[in-house]
Amino acid sequence: MEADFVIVGAGSAGCALAYRLSEAGSSVIVVEYGGTDAGPFIQMPAALSYPMNMSNYDWGYTSEPELHLGGRRLAAPRGKVIGGSSSINGMVYVRGHARDFDNWAEMGADGWAFADVLPYYKRMENWTSGGHGGDPEWRGNSGPMHVSRGPRLNPLYQAFVDAGKQAGYELTDDYNGQKQEGFGPMEQTVHNGRRWSAANAYLHPALKRENCTLVRGLVEKIIIKDGVATGIELSRGSNKKTITARREVIISASSFNSPKLLMLSGIGPAKHLAEHGIEVIADRPGVGQNLQDHLELYIQIAASQPITLYKHWNIFSKAMIGAQWLFTKTGLGASNQFESAAFIRSHAGIEYPDIQYHFLPMAIRYDGKAAAEGHGFQAHVGPMRSASRGAVTLASANPKDAPKILFNYMSEQKDWEDFRTCIRLTREIFAQEAFAPFVKHEIQPGKDVQSEEELNTFIRDHAESAFHPCGTCKMGSPSDKMAVVDPQTRVIGIENLRVVDSSIFPQVTNGNLNAPSIMTGEKAADHILGKTLLPPANDEPWIHPDWKTSQR
Repeated sequence: MEADFVIVGAGSAGCALAYRLSEAGSSVIVVEYGGTDAGPFIQMPAALSYPMNMSNYDWGYTSEPELHLGGRRLAAPRGKVIGGSSSINGMVYVRGHARDFDNWAEMGADGWAFADVLPYYKRMENWTSGGHGGDPEWRGNSGPMHVSRGPRLNPLYQAFVDAGKQAGYELTDDYNGQKQEGFGPMEQTVHNGRRWSAANAYLHPALKRENCTLVRGLVEKIIIKDGVATGIELSRGSNKKTITARREVIISASSFNSPKLLMLSGIGPAKHLAEHGIEVIADRPGVGQNLQDHLELYIQIAASQPITLYKHWNIFSKAMIGAQWLFTKTGLGASNQFESAAFIRSHAGIEYPDIQYHFLPMAIRYDGKAAAEGHGFQAHVGPMRSASRGAVTLASANPKDAPKILFNYMSEQKDWEDFRTCIRLTREIFAQEAFAPFVKHEIQPGKDVQSEEELNTFIRDHAESAFHPCGTCKMGSPSDKMAVVDPQTRVIGIENLRVVDSSIFPQVTNGNLNAPSIMTGEKAADHILGKTLLPPANDEPWIHPDWKTSQR
């Protein structure tokens, strides 16, 4: 088997690549280990807690014991399915703040400043299909990636926004537009009541073309001859085959599996590869390093009125919701239920938001376990720019073994200060008049958790990953010894090999990672094809005029 381009991984970036490269007339083979994305567990938005916890769809990775979180092993899900993590995630759509990408450029990712990436966000989006319009200077209206908003029928969604205003924060009509900072509606990758994954938006249409093919199997190694990538070695069960790339091999296998595959192929820290008996083809010490993520807490409130989603948390109601969705693609099943959000600054002197909120009118965990107290609601809150860094390393030279993942969460003292601030500010928001008719008492942390020591214990025991891993194949200048790919996404030191996914982010963006991962695939496609890049935008983001002296 052979094609112009071989893409390893049918996730957010890989799907976008397959669409754009095949659209240009190139032949493409996409290799995916996981199975089909059909079926209600994936396609029904409200069922989001199921695929993330099913071995059919998730790699099932966990972190190594996290020293600063009491030795806990945290879940680290990644999609093992057509569409990758875009088929199992929470469907929250966040581009990130403009300054995130300006920081990328300053860190060596030349050509990836906000002015450079905004045109690709606009190219990929179809925002008007959700019925909400949008400023054409900031939003796209004809791309394959449909973006919508939930109906926000539950009064708690508006109470959250009103409480933010009462606490002195900004409001924003569109956090993906000019103004991220503030409280307002949250956006979701849902279209006509279905999860609108990267597979639905890009890969399935691409596979209808004769020049795009999907192949199933586990990629065990990149074939490299005389410093040039020529293909991949693939296994499926006991069968093995080679797929040849006439032009390039592109790795889009996630922030865990992309560095793993590079190291298995002899690209990575020489000492670490030698420890596993792997021949060193390119000594790139940054492979697997620079691992970043967002941690978050659930601040949960017991509700004084039975208006939360808990009233549907029984077999009969779930069956009715599922039946309505199955036949009409409407009702509660047609939303991820994250319908209000906020981005705020924790202190004066911070230029742009460093805290994110997801609001949910139910007290529940990502694994689907409801709070024992029944009716409740919660805010997911966490700092956006932790300085803690971890690493992905090999457990062995066996491609079937999971990589070792150590995030090194909360290893910086400022992380603890930031999380205590998150708790204090959230309590303040829930204490506003807008929530007075709905608050019974605080479930967690609980009113008795007040001192610094008590708060730190709660953080240590309850902080969870927001599932935004990135950075393990950092993009940067070829002169940066820790950079893995250059600003054209080419692996430094190896020809005809690229990495295109969230692993190349120099720094985690402000929010969820699905949108920037797809954008990365869109922009990288133009680099790969040698096309003239879209002209830079000249739109300036909204920055609080008094950010140097005022928090709100």
